[in-house]
Amino acid sequence: MVNNALNLSQEGERMDDKQEMKRSLAIERFLAGESPEVIWRTLRRSERWFFKWLARYRTGEEHWYKEQSRRPHGFPARTIRKVEEAVEFVRGELWEAGEFCGAQVINWRLEELGVKPLPSTRTIGRILARHGLICRRKGRYQPKGTPYPRLAAKRPNDVHQTDFVGPRHLRGGLRFYSLHSVDMVTGRCGVQPVVGGRSLVVGALWAIWRRLGLPRYQQVDNESCFYGSQACPRGMGKLIRLCLMYAVEPVFIPLQEPWRNGVAEKFNCHWQQKFLGRVKLATQEDLYRESLAFEGRHNRRWRYSKLKGKTPLEALAAADVKLRFPPTSEPPAEPLPKPKRGRYHVVRLIRSDAVLNLFGERFAVPREAVYEYVRATVDVRRQRLLLYMGAELIDDRAYPTR
Repeated sequence: MVNNALNLSQEGERMDDKQEMKRSLAIERFLAGESPEVIWRTLRRSERWFFKWLARYRTGEEHWYKEQSRRPHGFPARTIRKVEEAVEFVRGELWEAGEFCGAQVINWRLEELGVKPLPSTRTIGRILARHGLICRRKGRYQPKGTPYPRLAAKRPNDVHQTDFVGPRHLRGGLRFYSLHSVDMVTGRCGVQPVVGGRSLVVGALWAIWRRLGLPRYQQVDNESCFYGSQACPRGMGKLIRLCLMYAVEPVFIPLQEPWRNGVAEKFNCHWQQKFLGRVKLATQEDLYRESLAFEGRHNRRWRYSKLKGKTPLEALAAADVKLRFPPTSEPPAEPLPKPKRGRYHVVRLIRSDAVLNLFGERFAVPREAVYEYVRATVDVRRQRLLLYMGAELIDDRAYPTR
């Protein structure tokens, strides 16, 4: 084997020598006044070959006749170094703060910082893997640090996690959003496309409720289409008003902590990969029809380990729970009236300034709540704002909403 390798190497060197001799001979004959066409034809080479080596000779390089490396000078597919450094820095910052530091969160943080070009989630994942910055969890997750007031989901429709995705565009240019809800106990999903903007949240959520049923808690992030406007923080936006009309309690996760809606966020990725990335959509009718079909396939066929291999609909049937549904096929007419009863909740991490940010309105809280998660509950009937740290009530104040 060794002798064969040596022989092959020697043959390669002899061939290189012959090629170099032909190149030198061609240029010598040209300098002697011979026609270029005669030269490349007698040497059984192409016109392109001859002028390539003539141009190389004219550079004045000493070893112009030798083959040069064909390795590209640049690598367009390789992430530029400054972006890699930004990913490493943000990941380290999140790690030191004891926060979730996965690729998606790093992507959001880079977007906030204005890093350009903004790498995709997959690129960030490859950067983390390349630098050994992915820490695999071993065994069961053990919560650490600040206790978080999680919602107890024991029965179907106890908690729905809901999120908007978009805007997205079909090939024909149609711009749309997609509202997703996931039942935390059974894994059933609701997928409702929205053409025309997130302000149409009432009709979209109503359509999902018609298929999944009414939840006890509707957990969402802090998009203005859900809570209303910071110009009128007590005005109660469309989602709050709709929920309270039907005895559903909205819950808003902490600011800039999307992983608190982690089930919905993971489903968004599933929808992007298994639906939007695969199904051919050309028109608005295609979008609505195929979205409903995707929802049905997921709920009938997708099997979850947390459900012990059951599909979402099998888990619902096994629970044997009677669900509540909206009373009519059409959503209530807008503008929705301001509710006179019900409760909605806002979870916030209190920083060193001991201030609670409630949709732009700021309230001083007891110092004991600093660096703790606080649940602010607005009791609309009593017109009170209740602050809880864990199960302990730490403040109770007037909060007129009308």
